[in-house]
Amino acid sequence: MTNKKIKIPGEIVFLIANILLALSVSMISASNFGVSMIVAPAYILSQKLTFLTFGQSEYIIQAILIIVFCIVMKKVKLVYFSSFVTCLIYGFILDMWRSVVPLFNPNVTAPGSMAMPVRITLFVVGMVMTSFSVALFFHTYLYPQVYDFFVKGVSKRYDIKLSKFKTCFDFSCLAVACIMTLVLFRKFVGVGIGTLIMTALNGTIIGFFNKIIEKYIDTTPLAPNFAKKFEL
Repeated sequence: MTNKKIKIPGEIVFLIANILLALSVSMISASNFGVSMIVAPAYILSQKLTFLTFGQSEYIIQAILIIVFCIVMKKVKLVYFSSFVTCLIYGFILDMWRSVVPLFNPNVTAPGSMAMPVRITLFVVGMVMTSFSVALFFHTYLYPQVYDFFVKGVSKRYDIKLSKFKTCFDFSCLAVACIMTLVLFRKFVGVGIGTLIMTALNGTIIGFFNKIIEKYIDTTPLAPNFAKKFEL
């Protein structure tokens, strides 16, 4: 007997993924155990250039990454840059969460100032939600933000197992973040024990959610002909 899948159109999955990912990043940054290795470079940049919001710093970092992606893929397609449009959507939602929710707003509640049980809960829930959000992105034809699009595109182009390449990518982002924080601050800012935990576990958890989604959720798009334009 086959499992009857829950039908959620890919376009809706895309929207849910953006909202949840931005929320999870807000939760993790508020816990102050160290942000995700993926967003750490943007977070560090926003801490150094205080006139930039976290979301605006994401625009800069991901713009650089989309250029690297085109070099690695050895081709440039206009549709690739829709991943940067996703970055714009995500960055806007991220800044919204951090402005409207007092617990996430660093100007209202200093990161890490909550009781330890609250901080741990924010971090754990945020980490799991981040992995789930990324897995959702992998099941919609609309391109995820550049980080995840890079992993999805390169792993497919060179036939590399998604979860393994994701882990390697995460460690690369961690290395970049460490270099940035030491050069800009001479100390670790935004990088902590939580960052190391997520670097080690993120790929595995995403792989777990990826299998669950494949088994139980049907993400057939509402506009299949339009979806074909996004084939890599």
